[in-house]
Amino acid sequence: MNFPDNKIYYERNLPHYQEPEATLFITFRLAGSLPHEVKARLNDELLRRKEFLERNKSTEQIIDLCEQHQKEIFGHWDQELDLSKRGPVWLQIDPVAELVWEALHYRDGKEYTLDACCIMPNHVHLVCTPLTVNDEPRYISSIMHSLKGYTARKANLILGRTGYFWQHESYDHLVRNPEDYYTIVDYVINNPAKAGLPNKWIYARA
Repeated sequence: MNFPDNKIYYERNLPHYQEPEATLFITFRLAGSLPHEVKARLNDELLRRKEFLERNKSTEQIIDLCEQHQKEIFGHWDQELDLSKRGPVWLQIDPVAELVWEALHYRDGKEYTLDACCIMPNHVHLVCTPLTVNDEPRYISSIMHSLKGYTARKANLILGRTGYFWQHESYDHLVRNPEDYYTIVDYVINNPAKAGLPNKWIYARA
C-alpha cells in the first residue's frame, strides 16, 4: 500500500485523486440505483461544496476540506445505496456477481494490487493500488473504464438486456495513511453484514 501526496481534479461533480501507485478506495454503482430525488439532493450538496472549495485559495485547506467533503458525501451516498428499495439489484444475481468478482480478481497483479473488495446488490467497494508496468503507471481512470466496460457487456448478455449497466462516475478516495487504510478495509468487509446481507462476495488481502 502507498500513501503519496494528493493531486485533486474534478470529473463531472465529484472530486477525484490521481496519483501513480496510490492506494485508493473506490465505490461504483449500477445505473439507476439511486432515485432521481436522491441524486438531485446529493448533486445540490456537491455543487454547493465544490463552489466553496473553488473560492478557497489555500492549497492546504483545499486538500483538507476536499477530504472532509468526500467522506461526508460518500457517507450519505453509500447509506442511500444500502437502504434503497428501488432501482436495479442485478449484483445479487449469482452469475452477475461472479462475473464482477472474477473481473476484479483477474486484474490483481496485472493492473493493481487488490487489497479488499465486496459486492453489494447495487454497488461494489474496491480497495486497490494501481501498478506501474514497464515504466508506465496504470491510472485508475483507465482501469475502471476497462473493468466497467467489460463487465457491463458480459452482464447485459447474462441478463438479456441492453443499455447502461454501470453509472458513469465512481467515488474514489485516496488512502492517506495506515490508519485510514485499515479503517476503510474494515468498512468494506463489514458492509454486507451491516446492511443485513450474506457475507458471500467479500475479499481482504491477508
